[in-house]
Amino acid sequence: MKSHIKYRIDLTSQIARITSTLKVENAGNDLVSEVLLTIPDNQAKNLAYLTATSNEGKGKVKASAVSLPVEVVHPKGMPPALTFYSVSLPKGLGKGETFTLDVLAVFTHALQPFPEEITQANIQLVVFSDTAHFLSPYTVKVQSLIVKLPEARIESYTKIENTKIHGSEIKYGPYENLPPFSYSPIGVHFEANQPFVVAQELVREIEISHWGNVQVTEHYNLVHGGARSKGEFSRLDYQSRRYVGGASAVRTLVAKLPPRAHSVYYRDEIGNISTSNLWSDSKKTELEIEPRYPMFGGWRTAFTIGYGLPLQDFLFQAEGKRYLDFSFGCPMNEVVIDTLIVKAKKPVSYKASTDNNEMGWDGMGQLKKVVLPEGSTDISVSVPFPVKQWQETKFSHLDVIGRPVIALEKTNAVPEHDQHFQVYYKFSNLSMLREPLMLISGFFLLFVAGIIYMHADLAISKSSPSYLAKLQWDEVLAVIQQFQNNINRCLTIHDKLEASLRDLSRTGDVQACKAARKAFDGLLKDLSKDLKPLLAFLQSSPQASQILPKVEELVVKEKDLQEKLMAKHSIVVDGYEKKSGGREIENRIALQQQKITALRQEVDDLLEFIEEI
Repeated sequence: MKSHIKYRIDLTSQIARITSTLKVENAGNDLVSEVLLTIPDNQAKNLAYLTATSNEGKGKVKASAVSLPVEVVHPKGMPPALTFYSVSLPKGLGKGETFTLDVLAVFTHALQPFPEEITQANIQLVVFSDTAHFLSPYTVKVQSLIVKLPEARIESYTKIENTKIHGSEIKYGPYENLPPFSYSPIGVHFEANQPFVVAQELVREIEISHWGNVQVTEHYNLVHGGARSKGEFSRLDYQSRRYVGGASAVRTLVAKLPPRAHSVYYRDEIGNISTSNLWSDSKKTELEIEPRYPMFGGWRTAFTIGYGLPLQDFLFQAEGKRYLDFSFGCPMNEVVIDTLIVKAKKPVSYKASTDNNEMGWDGMGQLKKVVLPEGSTDISVSVPFPVKQWQETKFSHLDVIGRPVIALEKTNAVPEHDQHFQVYYKFSNLSMLREPLMLISGFFLLFVAGIIYMHADLAISKSSPSYLAKLQWDEVLAVIQQFQNNINRCLTIHDKLEASLRDLSRTGDVQACKAARKAFDGLLKDLSKDLKPLLAFLQSSPQASQILPKVEELVVKEKDLQEKLMAKHSIVVDGYEKKSGGREIENRIALQQQKITALRQEVDDLLEFIEEI
């Protein structure tokens, strides 16, 4: 085999893209059906995406590109520390026949910061290493290389034969008649101030509701993968010299969401983040988000984006099945995703994890979860590249058997993986009525239970000892309440008797005072008669045994208080009839007044004690 090669290395972002155009010619006699591509092992571990397409035809009649199968192979007799990939040709090449193909290889973490640590005021410099000669197991007749850089500022680069520099591009070659596995190492040290945004983990959960909505929730765990920041952070320098102090910092991120996205939110562990802007039209929806703080090299942040989408834009039907057609990748440009997870719900069943990563690419990646409605069956997934797949079950409101979840994991994901994938499943329209019927049935049973409760006799049997004891205690409480009322009426009469003495001292009308006392004496006698049957009931009731001593004591204290008040009244009236002086009357009743005050306090304490019981 002989080949003519033009290849280009694009280093304008943190993702290294190598595009090659190979014109291969069969110089032997045997039919050739495959072309081998060679990548050193130290680069192959960072290989994120590899594709080959046909490039036949010339000028305006060039045929449309056709993707060619690519797989890892292990040919015998080859040098070590190399990884080989086989590109299957659409038809075998006979002797002297040629075929042209385009190869795109995408690498992550290929740009190494140098120096590894910088201050806020420094620019970011990186180093890229490769070979000026296209590494191939075939003889290369003619080959050239162009290295495209983001800036014209180049610190240093490897200078070999036929090397030219023009602005931000370095050209090597052309080189002719290179032997197989020809290798000429080169390195470029250049300025790269673009942010190196790396999603160490991105979990996208896509939940389907047949009531008309697709809910997407994306959990991001980001880190700035560029040169680590050292020293203190100055907010003043950052604000006043935004493009000098922290030129490589992540200030904003733009997520390109599908058209007609609605109910968009952006929050982190603390809560909603208001520093975001949303633009929407008929073709796209863009969400510009600004983290709580600028991200310098080595700094991290975590947040969540959520939005809803119209179901009819992403769910379709074919051959008796429904299928979700959705994009796999990250909605943010030029983000390297170490772990991408996509999840979706499906019927309850479990299938062992299957790793379809036949090409052996490692690194981190992304995980997607597609959540299908409860009751989905006969589920299958179509993804245009190898992923790791497994199934889960998720329970939500009113779920009985759980919602089936399809989980897809991709490591080392790049924007080229933002291709559409499909999840096929069967779902009966009758299953949509399950949850409404459950709600209706639940409320119906609740109302029926309420009606039964309101009409059912849940009282304790009237012949049981506990019920009888409760009735007896209720009678005791009623009698005690009457007893308290009588005692309080007695105390009220006592207060009125004291008031008649105050009126006597003000008016000197002895006859009116005597008449008031006579009336109060009659009321107190009537109340005393009313107390006797109440006291007799309490003395005869076993339920009142604990409170009875206090009741009897209260009766004695009230009677004693009544006697002392009557004695005081007699002394005062007698003094006024004999024309005694006010000082003399007060001296005569002083002792009586002390006893009255003490007794009244004791009576109030007993009443309070009985009230608490």
